[in-house]
Amino acid sequence: MKKASNSIAARAYSTGARSLFVILFLAVSGCGLTRPTTSPVVYDFGPGRSASVPAEAQMSANRLAPLILDQVQASSALDTNALLYRLAYVDAQQLRPYAHARWSMPPPQLVRQRLREQLGQDRALLEPGAIFSPAKRAGPDAATGVTPSTLRLELEEFSQLFEAPERSVGLLRLRATLTQASPTGDALLAQRSIVLQRPAPSADAAGGAQALRLATDAAAQELAQWLEQLGL
Repeated sequence: MKKASNSIAARAYSTGARSLFVILFLAVSGCGLTRPTTSPVVYDFGPGRSASVPAEAQMSANRLAPLILDQVQASSALDTNALLYRLAYVDAQQLRPYAHARWSMPPPQLVRQRLREQLGQDRALLEPGAIFSPAKRAGPDAATGVTPSTLRLELEEFSQLFEAPERSVGLLRLRATLTQASPTGDALLAQRSIVLQRPAPSADAAGGAQALRLATDAAAQELAQWLEQLGL
């Protein structure tokens, strides 16, 4: 009877040891088989101008009045690196971020960088608080002693809008405000709302990023035309 009890106890111990070994093996193996974290794909608007502009060409390009380009403002939802989309056929009011794609910088900074590159081809663009020297402006009709106007921009929408699972557009909505500094404060000169859509070539983050770049370029052209119409 005693031998039988010892045999049962030995088998139980052996079984318990094997079970513990199996648990430890699976735990260690599980750590080794864990999939590596996938890094998000990072998008921007491309490298921009690939060559320097000759000094003579730059002087002749600055034919328009200088302009102060303020920082682009946006809501907290847009002021992140998330690449956002909406499913209009499900719930157009919900902004959704791509899980494996993001911008290289928040959209307000991307948009300002692109607008600065585009608008700066025809005029000098100054940072807020910068002092402009009229003597540096080219042209016989250059105005002197005038404080440059300030262009303020608010980015209200910047997302990929899916109208159907396989069809989407890059949607940009921008409010532009032009002001002139005076001893009594900033005077409102003009204001304009710009809404632009550009079709996405593919129904994914890459297509959305390309469509939003094209929409931003179109916004730059519309802003340039608007400023010229205002005599600036």
